[in-house]
Amino acid sequence: MDINSFIETINTWGQQKTPFLFLIDFEMKKPVAIKLGEVDPNEILFDVNGFTNSVENEHQNEKACFPLEFKKSPIDFTTYKKKFDQVVKRLNYGDSFLANLTIATPVSSNYSLRELFYHSKAPYKLWFRDQFLVFSPEIFIQIKDQKIISFPMKGTIDASIPNAEKKILSDEKEMAEHITIVDLLRNDLSLVSSGVEVSRFRYTDEIRTSHKTLLQVSSEISGKLDDNYLAKLGDIIVVLLPAGSISGAPKEKTVEIIRETEEEKRGYFTGVFGYFDGENLDSGVMIRFIENTRQGFVYRSGGGITAQSDQMLEYQEAIDKVYVPVY
Repeated sequence: MDINSFIETINTWGQQKTPFLFLIDFEMKKPVAIKLGEVDPNEILFDVNGFTNSVENEHQNEKACFPLEFKKSPIDFTTYKKKFDQVVKRLNYGDSFLANLTIATPVSSNYSLRELFYHSKAPYKLWFRDQFLVFSPEIFIQIKDQKIISFPMKGTIDASIPNAEKKILSDEKEMAEHITIVDLLRNDLSLVSSGVEVSRFRYTDEIRTSHKTLLQVSSEISGKLDDNYLAKLGDIIVVLLPAGSISGAPKEKTVEIIRETEEEKRGYFTGVFGYFDGENLDSGVMIRFIENTRQGFVYRSGGGITAQSDQMLEYQEAIDKVYVPVY
């Protein structure tokens, strides 16, 4: 299925109020749309804010008494710095205000991806044909009662740091980065809805992992869709891609910088997935992502880079985001 076929299919299913599951990769080359009744739990497991096709099985209890083993082997700082410097060079040229730089970290675990799906805790979880696993805290868009809402996440700090919430909310670099993404998402929602407003600005949520608790900064942006929005669901989803929080601003030039710097396709990492129940749509950004490769598990993570970014802090943030939310 190409992206045009995806749009046409989702528009039709939306108009018919046919429930479906969807996922789109970052490059928008491999979109998937499946009617909910045809999703095979032997191939695909999903859990979107409690709406799930997963059931209790032997995997869920099989290793319940065995502690999770999760080891990561991040790239060295020198390797990261080369990528960081390349991004900052383009920022200083004025090609971008904010660019999301990601890295790949080899990881190992005594759990399979399917087992990690059952044992992990996150609002947006997806196990896809044993190719990858997502346990994401980030909403892409939600649509309910003709209202569209986005919750961009930008800014993470270790909650154990003294006055962590105050520190991150008062950090000028973090503030500038967050404002850039909020402005970008506000403009994006204006393409598909009216009366766009920032309902909540820079609030924090706790994210617990097996090793530590993180504070994540988010905002809430909403708008009103027109009366026949169900017949435009495919267009609405695709127009908003890629998600601003995992690309940057301005989008087109920043995606060019990302491709040049990362030197590999992201695939489904930082794409989006979600479901439509016939009336409402809920979807998440595919971050906190483990890919099953020929060389073993690879965890993809990153963060937003600005001209004021501290290279060591950004490196540490990317590593801190390599975790499994099991506790």
